[in-house]
Amino acid sequence: MARAHFASKILVLLLYVSVVVVESGIGVNWGTVSLHRLSPETVVDLLKDNKIGKVKLFDADPTSMRALMGSGIEVMVGIPNEMLAVLSTSAAASDLWVSQNVSRYMVKGGVNIKYVAVGNEPFLTSYSGQFQSLVVPALMNLQQSLVKQNLAGMVKLVVPCNADAYESSLPSQGTFRPELTQIMTQLVSFLNSNGSPFVVNIYPFLSLYGNSDFPEDYAFFEGTTHPVVDGPNVYYNAFDGNFDTLVAALAKLGYGQMPIVIGEVGWPTDGAFSANLSAAKAFNQGLVKRVLSNSGTPLRPGVPPMDVYLFSLLDEGAKSVLPGNFERHWGIFSFDGQAKYPLNLGNGLLKNAKQVDYLPSRWCVANPNRDLSAVANHFKLACNVADCTTLSYGGSCNNIGEQGNISYAFNSYYQLKKQNPQSCDFDGLGMVTFLDPSVGDCKFLVGVTDNNSLGFNLNGVEVGFSGFPLLKLSD
Repeated sequence: MARAHFASKILVLLLYVSVVVVESGIGVNWGTVSLHRLSPETVVDLLKDNKIGKVKLFDADPTSMRALMGSGIEVMVGIPNEMLAVLSTSAAASDLWVSQNVSRYMVKGGVNIKYVAVGNEPFLTSYSGQFQSLVVPALMNLQQSLVKQNLAGMVKLVVPCNADAYESSLPSQGTFRPELTQIMTQLVSFLNSNGSPFVVNIYPFLSLYGNSDFPEDYAFFEGTTHPVVDGPNVYYNAFDGNFDTLVAALAKLGYGQMPIVIGEVGWPTDGAFSANLSAAKAFNQGLVKRVLSNSGTPLRPGVPPMDVYLFSLLDEGAKSVLPGNFERHWGIFSFDGQAKYPLNLGNGLLKNAKQVDYLPSRWCVANPNRDLSAVANHFKLACNVADCTTLSYGGSCNNIGEQGNISYAFNSYYQLKKQNPQSCDFDGLGMVTFLDPSVGDCKFLVGVTDNNSLGFNLNGVEVGFSGFPLLKLSD
């Protein structure tokens, strides 16, 4: 009897473990629009050391894909919006893309590709509809290409959508934008028939950043003094409210039970007043805790998102700052794979990247013995090439004074140029120092050698070792 009771306990435990595993998983977005790019092998080791079992890419960069081979990490590869036109009109182009970027890696000891993301937020209002008509035809061609390769059962096609695809004053009244209704009906029908989830990117930070009336505590998960009351349901955080707005919009199309994956969600650490380490830690840890609790939302109680991909793994210093200076600071790790703050994704606190090859410990600063009155053009040159966004209003280096600003800009340029002595000249206004000029939270970086990377960044275009540009997508 005791054995039977013990066996039943084990069975219950196994069933519980299996439920936890198949329900919600935490992954990360790995973008590579970087000034100082770690080798892909170092990044994959970082993922494995932190037991991060899911990663979302914005392309199918061969160096990243090769590094992921044999890792067991579940991968979502991306197709840039710029490729949708040819993929929507040419079955041959679709066959070639699948062959080069999926089939070749789906071998024993290869890459565990689970999803192909067809475009990235192609329905954004800022695109003025230029990609809307291309999405479904591209999906159809790519699905047939997967069928031809006998991969349709293993690899699912998805379309990461921005939260601006739907709208509502209250979550229960959520609906897709009128001009998207027909396309979304076709899209969700396709996803449903092929067993694919709906992928959405949700950013409470952007709601706070873009609206001075947005209650700050509503962006986080510790409760709010401004809850949203929607009939019998009460929303205490923006994430749940946004998620249920999508649930309601899907229900209006007849797909209220469709699985939902969060393709991007996160909080930046610099470049704006509300972007800092403490806020990012509070948001990301609160999000992870909520997702892993399996509590769900008012419209989906007990059913959390299928998977959640944090944005992002690493800072990307070459990204466009048109959305804001915070755009280069979304990483839970800095560019060199060092954890920015204590964060537990369910497997203990984050561990730093190992075996990072740094340049020597030296910095370029403004020469205190020179007249700096003619420094403006040099400052502008340095910041046009390197990343100076931490100097911006609200940034971590905003209060280091004029000479500090000049030194920060000079050093950023110097490290980007791999500490070439000439890059610290600035007509004699710069000088090399072996004393770390960092001040408080304002860190003066030392670059990485990235000798192990097969690609390098040239004027914002990722270039392979063959010298030909690789197709990239600005994530």
